[in-house]
Amino acid sequence: MLSMYRLRGSFNWLLPIHLFQVLDFDFEKFCSVSLSNLNVYACLVCGKYFQGRGHNSHAYTHSLEAGHHVYINLRTEKVYCLPHGYQFNDPSLDDIPHLLNPRFNKDQVLQLDRNRQWSSALDGSDYLPGMADFVNVIIQSLMRVTPLRNFFLIPENYADSKSVLVHRFGELTRKIWHARNFKGQVSPHEFLQAVMKASKKRFRIGAQSDPVEFMSWLLNTLHTDLKSSRTKTSSIIHQCFQGELEVVKEINAKDGAETSRMPFLMLGLDLPPPPLFKDVMEKNIIPQVPLFNILKKFDGESVTEVVRPRVARMRYRVTRLPQYLILHMRRFTKNNFFVEKNPILVNFPVKNLELKDYIPLPSKEGKEERVRSKYDLIANIVHDGKPGEGAYRVFVQRKSEELWYEMQDLHVAETLP
Repeated sequence: MLSMYRLRGSFNWLLPIHLFQVLDFDFEKFCSVSLSNLNVYACLVCGKYFQGRGHNSHAYTHSLEAGHHVYINLRTEKVYCLPHGYQFNDPSLDDIPHLLNPRFNKDQVLQLDRNRQWSSALDGSDYLPGMADFVNVIIQSLMRVTPLRNFFLIPENYADSKSVLVHRFGELTRKIWHARNFKGQVSPHEFLQAVMKASKKRFRIGAQSDPVEFMSWLLNTLHTDLKSSRTKTSSIIHQCFQGELEVVKEINAKDGAETSRMPFLMLGLDLPPPPLFKDVMEKNIIPQVPLFNILKKFDGESVTEVVRPRVARMRYRVTRLPQYLILHMRRFTKNNFFVEKNPILVNFPVKNLELKDYIPLPSKEGKEERVRSKYDLIANIVHDGKPGEGAYRVFVQRKSEELWYEMQDLHVAETLP
């Protein structure tokens, strides 16, 4: 696709701008010559970043050497003609600032879950706004959490935060849900750079990691960074995901039991051990277990044996349910020799998971209002392959259509729930 733009000013020339081929604002905004992030401009002809626009600046030199004359300031979003240095406005360039910095108003945010239309990129591909390995499945799952998504779509909600991770997560959220993208996919490069720095290289680009560990780290870090920017003790993270457990710990009969309350962002569920024998077809039997069976861990009566930090008998009971419940099935166990994957299948409902029928739930003191305990599935992450290898897939629901999509890297396909 070739777009021709007529520039306004004392000089008139036509510039071929291959928009969807060269313009990519998903990477860090550093000058390609000086590697500085101060006063950086993007050349709208070749897509490269250069510092400054005055005489002897890298952008000025590039305009003379390459004959590329249209530049946009990556901070102010103003477009200039170099080497002459004058600013101009042209309606044909209005989409570029939206690509550089996607923006939403409150009405647009409210319409996201109602819009069934597919969007079209400039390269001719159709894509679903909000459909963009271990990082991808977590980000796509979190994008289904409506209050969290809506919070990060409005930058004013976290404008006073000094955390780079918070702002990069917000930028990625806006790009994923932007309906005017030039391409059908979004690169999380800047967000991953922020993750690598904030986690002290615990999570690195190109290295596979456990999605559960990444989600736990990401939610806790976002909460800490958001809370530190305000006087409030809570954050959108805790408002969405935080629940509370009553934990009864019994080390030995002599000392009795210790009872405490602890918050949680996700619940870890233990799977029964896999079968040790093969059937007549010389294949392992893969049993199935209902979700309600493994939820009994939190009925306040079932005993869980733990060995770290000390051998103890634990009983758990949910005392407060979160608005969004994250369940983690512990499939991988590590011993002194290798990591083993439990292949047992877990059956669970897609809609109307009623927890009160299977685990005792608290009642609101002094209120007749019933505790809301019915959940609908919005995302499910699965692992394919051997432990330490393989890949992750995520199944997510598009709320406006009530349809489910399977996503793995850049592959997106409609599927059954």
